[in-house]
Amino acid sequence: MFNRPIRSIHDFLLSTYFADGLRITLGVLCPSLILAQFGLLQYGMTVSLGALCASVVDSPGPIVHRRNAMLITTALITLIFIVVGLTNSNIYFTAILIVLFSFVFSMFFLYGLRAASIGTSALLIMVLSIDDIRPWQEVLFSSGLIFLGSIWYTGLSYFFYRIRPYRLVQQTLSDSIHEVSLFLRAKARFYHKNIDYDENYADLLQLQVLVHEKQDAVREVLFKTREIVRESTPEGRFLLLVFVDMVDLFEQVMSTYYNYKQLHEQFDSSGILRHYESVIKKIADELDDIAFALKTGGTPRLPTSLIKDVQRLKNQINWLERKNTDGKYSTLGIIALKNIEVNIENILSRVKTINSYFNKKEKKNLKPREIEIDKFVTRQSLDPKLLYENMTFSSSTFRHSLRVAIVMLVGFIVAKTLNLSHSYWILLTILVISKPGFSLTKQRNYERIIGTVIGAFIGMGILVYVQDKNTLFLILLFCMIGAYSFQRKNYVVSVLFMTPYILVLFDFLGMGSLSIARERIYDTLIGSGIALLASYSLFPNWEHEKLKEAMLDTLKANMKYFEEVILLYVDEVHNLTNYKVARKEVYVATANLASLFQRMFSEPKSKQLMIKELHQFTALNHLFSSYIATLSLYKKEHAFIVANFEDLNPTVQNTIYLLNLAVENLHVNKEQGSNVPLIRRNIDGHKPVSQDETIIAEQIDLIQKVAYDIFKLSEKIKI
Repeated sequence: MFNRPIRSIHDFLLSTYFADGLRITLGVLCPSLILAQFGLLQYGMTVSLGALCASVVDSPGPIVHRRNAMLITTALITLIFIVVGLTNSNIYFTAILIVLFSFVFSMFFLYGLRAASIGTSALLIMVLSIDDIRPWQEVLFSSGLIFLGSIWYTGLSYFFYRIRPYRLVQQTLSDSIHEVSLFLRAKARFYHKNIDYDENYADLLQLQVLVHEKQDAVREVLFKTREIVRESTPEGRFLLLVFVDMVDLFEQVMSTYYNYKQLHEQFDSSGILRHYESVIKKIADELDDIAFALKTGGTPRLPTSLIKDVQRLKNQINWLERKNTDGKYSTLGIIALKNIEVNIENILSRVKTINSYFNKKEKKNLKPREIEIDKFVTRQSLDPKLLYENMTFSSSTFRHSLRVAIVMLVGFIVAKTLNLSHSYWILLTILVISKPGFSLTKQRNYERIIGTVIGAFIGMGILVYVQDKNTLFLILLFCMIGAYSFQRKNYVVSVLFMTPYILVLFDFLGMGSLSIARERIYDTLIGSGIALLASYSLFPNWEHEKLKEAMLDTLKANMKYFEEVILLYVDEVHNLTNYKVARKEVYVATANLASLFQRMFSEPKSKQLMIKELHQFTALNHLFSSYIATLSLYKKEHAFIVANFEDLNPTVQNTIYLLNLAVENLHVNKEQGSNVPLIRRNIDGHKPVSQDETIIAEQIDLIQKVAYDIFKLSEKIKI
């Protein structure tokens, strides 16, 4: 227990975040340090600026994408530096460039996050060079230094990748496994006495969003890295197998066998549910050990005590069943406990399998698994037609780009009017705060202000009480690593490190004074205020505008998932790839809807439309996909057989019909409700029915009931 904080620190030091922080710090600091030894610090700072701009686009992903993005960024920032440097003596021409570049590069959001980061890098070099007026010869020379710095960082990043080509995949896969363990802990809380079900479901949905994001990041680096896709090395096969098994394990964790409230009503007095909670938490600990082993190169070991705990759980269920002579516990309740226990066994078995992959002798003998990679990765189209199609106010990206262009112009005018010595700080604040949606802008706004104010006071304290230059340099180095390490993990902490780093840097350059800290706070407040006000009043993008599309996507994904699972029972030679793609699409759609729901809470009350109904809709769809996951496991893991699946077909078809009606209701907003009955199974007393068939039939009934609830809810939702 006492090792947990130490483990967390160790885990962070081995993470992609800290690796990024070290790499960016090295890339940005080295040129200045080296050239400063020859009295050329000014040139070194310019080279470092080029490296900093290249680092903006060096986010985790396939090395080919990262390299190409950095090379494109190198060409762009060099060209923009020349254009701005040759024209910034004319304030009116500069204003036109700000509007034009802000609009064009903000439109890069259309082509994905990496393209958006290229646009951000281009705007960053524009903002940092608008006040830097110098002769044209110096502009051209400095542009060469910017080019050199960007190329230096690109080469450095590529060099680090080549030293350990699998490191990024290991770190990303480790993060995704850790998120699954957190999800499993949230599931374990359902077995805790007096749990708030709604609150825990909300936590569960938020964790599902994080699991999806991490798994998608793994797919991005795993399936688009040539060395791994070709499976030419044991390490590549190992990472691929671990990920595939973890996705299957997450499906098992996603499954829901019974109503938790009813379980508590029946079994709280027996104490067995506490045993379930304890065992599930221990399995989550094992997942954390696997995640940690991926980063450290260690070998996780499954404790024998956990296997004994599961056996004791099994014995406890059998004891309850034997003692249930008075009918205190329902048959369905006992069956649910058994199914959950079997699912725990299957999860544990998969954990054992994953553990076995870490054996160095076994790694060499791992067999490749056939995976149709192209069906699991999304490829971003770079079609210029997409840009043309979005040149309309109906496009949220167009409205965002127009807003950024106008706000950057306003920030430039305010900065020039106030005649601030570091006016670019206002534009820089606007640039990093302005996001396509109001909620994201608001969140980034608060994070920026809090981090800047606290960081400025820390920075002022450092400059007042620390005079030794060597100590100041160590503080500068520490703050740099902290700022760049946390920029993707926690923006508040990143800014909190960034502000002292900038203040100490200015002190090294002979420009340090406490007035710099005050000015940074003022500039941040001005920029934040302008950006937030504009996001609310200037062509705003509200989350409810995306509601209908997100809800329809979720319904259609769940319907497809259900159909694919039914095919597992009907078609003996069913292609599992289509089933797995459908499963992935459910996770994507559910995560998108859940994150949209969370962002709506940051918006003004007047914009939080149908919040109660949306919460119900999100929870019901999560329950629906959980029940489907359970149905799939009955076939895949338990090998349940249904002799006459035709008897269940009316219920299956009615479930699909109910979901189609829900889709139609959301499309056309029907005023009058439809009366669609639930299909009841015809039970033939003369026909023998196996326990397998009974359990599957009851599960399909549960799925139909949830589909009916979704359908009835869709009649109330008007968007």
